[in-house]
Amino acid sequence: MSKDIYVFIEQRDNKIEKVGVELLGKARELADDLGQEVVGMLIGEDVKDEAKILFRHGADKVIVVEDERLKEFLSEDYADMVYGIIDKYDPEIVLFGATSIGRDLAPNLAARIHTGLTADCTKLEIDEESKLLRMTRPAFGGNLMATIVCEDFRPQMATVRPGVMPSIERDKEDGEIIEEKFEFSHAQPKVRLKEVLKIENAKKDITEASVLVSGGRGLGGPEGFDALEGLAKELDAEISSSRAAVDSGWIEKSQQVGQTGKTVRPELYLALGISGAIQHLAGMEDSDLIIAVNKDANAPIFDVADLGVVGDLNAIVPKLEELIKKERELSEQL
Repeated sequence: MSKDIYVFIEQRDNKIEKVGVELLGKARELADDLGQEVVGMLIGEDVKDEAKILFRHGADKVIVVEDERLKEFLSEDYADMVYGIIDKYDPEIVLFGATSIGRDLAPNLAARIHTGLTADCTKLEIDEESKLLRMTRPAFGGNLMATIVCEDFRPQMATVRPGVMPSIERDKEDGEIIEEKFEFSHAQPKVRLKEVLKIENAKKDITEASVLVSGGRGLGGPEGFDALEGLAKELDAEISSSRAAVDSGWIEKSQQVGQTGKTVRPELYLALGISGAIQHLAGMEDSDLIIAVNKDANAPIFDVADLGVVGDLNAIVPKLEELIKKERELSEQL
């Protein structure tokens, strides 16, 4: 009988990625609703020492699979290992991050296991009556939300974007670590990794930022984002954007917030010249404090904003920057 909730824990260079920790928090909530346990799946080379981190964030057990062939992610080899775990332990639910790795691995496994997969989920919950996993995701270009269940096949599988689920932290440093070995389907992988080229990015990932200064179509062009640099510097913030600005070529896709971009939860989100389409709101509405500036008093962004300013951002932003600078200089003198 299928049992327990399993989470694939991504790691790079033997360091656990944040998305796995976030998924453990949600898995803990789901498992408590079902009266089951949370099991982390940690795969790589020399990764066992990282397992204790997972207990602190919600795991009851961690299954560790180590092999020199698993040092870097190769879809075929990793799928063999996760399939081995699923085949042996028969989990009820399996969760993956909707990252480049998760989006490669999860459908591969779903096809191999003959079960369903719901991608890019923004909400997961257990149905009180059926005890099925209700998986909610954007549909039809983000214009509506669809809730999907997998009634007949196990495990129930979903991918979830980084930043969507809040992580938890417990006063727990130990748990059961299970070391496993599974056979690879081929003596040598069909795809061989020849070289890893790491790109150094000076910009901080917007999902990691505590303050975001976000611009939209109201900025008028790419020069509008240049005008935000000073404000972002004073606030020690990262710059992000709406989809409209990305589609117009004003800013990189990596800076986009929304259903087709990234989900963020900063302490402060400044929405400047952003109307607040539902697709954008879904990516930032859980921010601790939202301040919006827009010329249109009826803009939907004001429905979620904690503080709204109706006016020309070209006049407001320089004054705001100047005020913050003066306050900071004053605090440094005290």
